[in-house]
Amino acid sequence: EKNVARTLSNPQGEPRTQHGRTPHHLLQGTITPNGLHFVISHAGDPDIDPDKHRLVIHGLVKRPLVFTLDALARYPMVSRVTFVECGGNSAPLFSKAPIQASVQALHGLVSCAEWTGVRLSTLLEETGIDPKAKWLIAEGADAPALSRSVPMTKAMDDAMIALYQNGERLMPGNGYPMRLLLPGWEGNMNVKWLRRIKLVEAPAMSYYEARTYAPILPSGQAYQFYFLQEVKSFITQPSPGLALKGPGFYEISGVAYSANGRISKVMVSTDGGQRWGQAALQAPVLSKAFTRFRMAWNWNGGPAILQSRAWDEAGNAQPTRAQIVAQRGETKAVPPVTAFPSQHYNGITSWAIDGKGEVTHVYA
Repeated sequence: EKNVARTLSNPQGEPRTQHGRTPHHLLQGTITPNGLHFVISHAGDPDIDPDKHRLVIHGLVKRPLVFTLDALARYPMVSRVTFVECGGNSAPLFSKAPIQASVQALHGLVSCAEWTGVRLSTLLEETGIDPKAKWLIAEGADAPALSRSVPMTKAMDDAMIALYQNGERLMPGNGYPMRLLLPGWEGNMNVKWLRRIKLVEAPAMSYYEARTYAPILPSGQAYQFYFLQEVKSFITQPSPGLALKGPGFYEISGVAYSANGRISKVMVSTDGGQRWGQAALQAPVLSKAFTRFRMAWNWNGGPAILQSRAWDEAGNAQPTRAQIVAQRGETKAVPPVTAFPSQHYNGITSWAIDGKGEVTHVYA
């Protein structure tokens, strides 16, 4: 189907920030196909010869090591299903007035896939970690050599050097030939085109962690080194652009996910949060992965406001939009595909349905 495609902000591939957003409103299930997985890069995608590419691990280690792609392929592999979400996903919901756009434009910078690769802890242990190492700096092979600082606790937990995505080699826009995968953590930290890991005592305070992904809060403090993509959900069907064709039975469906583990429940409201019903969760419900929720709804043809709210197994509840903006502030309306007014929006999204069945974005 020709209309099932990513929206590209930079179709000519110019060396600047570019996005490709997932069309969640046209998908079902929980796994995002590789060709529809969101992509974002800050200077285009590098053209890498896999035979010449190297991963260097050095710094506070006893034995600095260099790995080729063939060498990594000889290590024990692991697979896990997990979501990756850009810290700027859903940022248009920080605007003072609701932006009229599709779920793809508003929430399209998150996707979920099965990733396969080598545990980072396996490689780090082989180097002989110096006890003074508390952080690592991961660097990509793109034009700006994008780098992010990662605590060693995460590196030794569930971090992976990902080589495969949904069973095939990584797509170029998702880091071919290898990327760092940090399940549940801010997308920018999952460094693509990975070429260097340096173990250090303190974070590097690189450009992207000190500026781009560190917005200033109303308090004047920087929202910095906040890694987790917290519990969140949004309704994909119905949603803007998918008008209802008269009264009757419909299925309300969407996705929920959390960096803090499995989704425990999702509640759905059709009257702007006055009353709630519990949605069914599609099995299997996996940790740090998309969970599809569904609820039957008999629309009477009158006005309605659809909302979803998720909880995770750690007891965290998805906040309301009012709770989010009270802490982080609001911004002027901006085009949803080109700007990052703030980071880590995980509040409730509201869709209004009028008597004609048209769906719009509202704050409720």
